[in-house]
Amino acid sequence: MPSLILVRHGQSQWNLENRFTGWWDVDLTEKGVAEATAAGELLAEKGLLPTIAFTSLQKRAIKTLHLALEACGRLWIPEFKDWRLNERHYGGLTGLDKAATAALHGDEQVKIWRRSFDIPPPPLAAGGEFDLAADPRYAGIAIPSTESLKLTIERVLPYWEATIRPQLAAGQTVIVAAHGNSLRALVKHLSNISDADITDLEIPTGQPIIYDFDDALVPGERHYLKDR
Repeated sequence: MPSLILVRHGQSQWNLENRFTGWWDVDLTEKGVAEATAAGELLAEKGLLPTIAFTSLQKRAIKTLHLALEACGRLWIPEFKDWRLNERHYGGLTGLDKAATAALHGDEQVKIWRRSFDIPPPPLAAGGEFDLAADPRYAGIAIPSTESLKLTIERVLPYWEATIRPQLAAGQTVIVAAHGNSLRALVKHLSNISDADITDLEIPTGQPIIYDFDDALVPGERHYLKDR
């Protein structure tokens, strides 16, 4: 029975500082490192050992993957990185303090930007501090200026269908280390969550979420590995 392991990166520096992060490349905190290591230790304890790995192009997810794999003795498995697993792009909110943004624009407007299914934040202005146009990792990629969850899903799901799902079909135990919104995109699809209900789903940092699949590649109920 193939299994899928989803892990949101450990706490990042901007998680700690309560800032909108999106595609900006922010590192893990000490707590984030500990969370990632604990995720790998739990995989080893439960005997769920990944055989192939996927992650984004952002170091908080990459480091989380490596720390978890090292902790469960699987640092050697094949690993693939792709921008389609990046966090949702927060546009013009990137780098802003969430509380200060709410004070300026109102809690309701910020809630819409953060949690609505299809309303993106204001776009990121070209040429600013957080413009990634010159970042070599995104050469040849049409970098979005902002994204809603709906737009994030539109890039994550084709990658899932074309690249990740076939590995499950081949019997692999797949680990995906990514971000709150790219993982919400996958969970929405796999658990058939409605557009309205997905707004209330929170993916915790460093807590492996498990899907077991049957022979027809139909996913079972999602559960946290700690409860297995």
